[in-house]
Amino acid sequence: MSFKDLKLIKPLLRAIDASGYTEPTLVQQKAIPPILEQKDVIVSAQTGTGKTAAFALPILQHLFDKQDAPKRGKKIKALIISPTRELASQIQHNFKTYAQFSNLRSFAIFGGTSIEPQVDVLKKGIDILVATPGRLLDLHKQDYINLDHIETFVLDEADLMLAMGFIDDVKKIERLCPEQKQTLLFSATIPYKIELLASSILKNPERIDVTPTHSVAKDISQVLYYVPKRRKIELCLHLLRNEIKGNVLIFRRTKFGVNKLEQSLLKNGYKADSIHGDKNQSDRQTALNKFKNGYAKILIATDVAARGIDIDQLDNVFNFDIPNQAETYVHRIGRTGRAGNIGKAHSMCSADEKSYVKTIEQYINVQIPVETEHPYPLDPKAKPIVHKKKGSKYKKGRKGEGSKKKKKRWY
Repeated sequence: MSFKDLKLIKPLLRAIDASGYTEPTLVQQKAIPPILEQKDVIVSAQTGTGKTAAFALPILQHLFDKQDAPKRGKKIKALIISPTRELASQIQHNFKTYAQFSNLRSFAIFGGTSIEPQVDVLKKGIDILVATPGRLLDLHKQDYINLDHIETFVLDEADLMLAMGFIDDVKKIERLCPEQKQTLLFSATIPYKIELLASSILKNPERIDVTPTHSVAKDISQVLYYVPKRRKIELCLHLLRNEIKGNVLIFRRTKFGVNKLEQSLLKNGYKADSIHGDKNQSDRQTALNKFKNGYAKILIATDVAARGIDIDQLDNVFNFDIPNQAETYVHRIGRTGRAGNIGKAHSMCSADEKSYVKTIEQYINVQIPVETEHPYPLDPKAKPIVHKKKGSKYKKGRKGEGSKKKKKRWY
């Protein structure tokens, strides 16, 4: 199938051709026709399958014949809600690319950056707005955004918005839009709460399930290293020196963990950078650009910060911490092995993470190969370390009662 077969207009086909795309992905083949028919849709597809174009192209086609000249003032007709700054910026970049042979204007707003430049652009008028929930509600409250003319409302990465606690904000935003509109929901997974949200805001939606959320791309090889928690940094350095070739995206569970690992890598002479929620948007974008341009070979990130990262040539994903959600593991390693490229996923597992590995293997229906030939093996009998609370003034008495410690007297 070609993009022409999807009945897209010539300006869009010209932009697609200029971008170097020749054939639509499976999600684009399945989602574009019903969206062009103005149907509500729920799309379940993994990150990196071409979801953005699947809703961007039909939205641009709908608006092409209705586009206002800049001098007449533009009104926001399409609204895309995104959970993270990086993803919002990436979506807007795609809209700009596909709209290059039209007068349609798109813009992205998000927190972590100055509000005044965003207000200036909004005052000039735009057709398509990409936004994170908090900044959108803030600007709407200040009367800088009018949602009365929205024709298409898109929720992208809905499951991540649920995980980040944005669902109530999303419901508020949906109520600010006209009742008569087309609603599109895209998500890597469709948990029960997303089903409830969909049933409340979509009307007779067409369901599109492109790839099972528990599958792992065939071009990604996986390897697992069992290691004591206290030796993880040492094993990480060993693997970077001897096993891992090319660039690598390393995932850590916490912002503190990201910073700690970054300092260790920098001390050992590695060109590394990091992104996490405490960094402002400018610093996060700079770190991402350094990684994309090859100046930094290692990027360390938390899951939330990394969800919107789109890197065509990513050689390795490294799970420094095993995620406690199997879906998160699939999202992480799906960052590599894209568009026919070969990728590798490395994961380090300490004793307290063994249960996570078991859950992941059941979810993907694959036993991850274990590499035992490394300098810091984990004792097979090792159990998770339980840290006792320090500083307690009481010691356990009978039936759970506390008894005060006797003070030591000196004579």
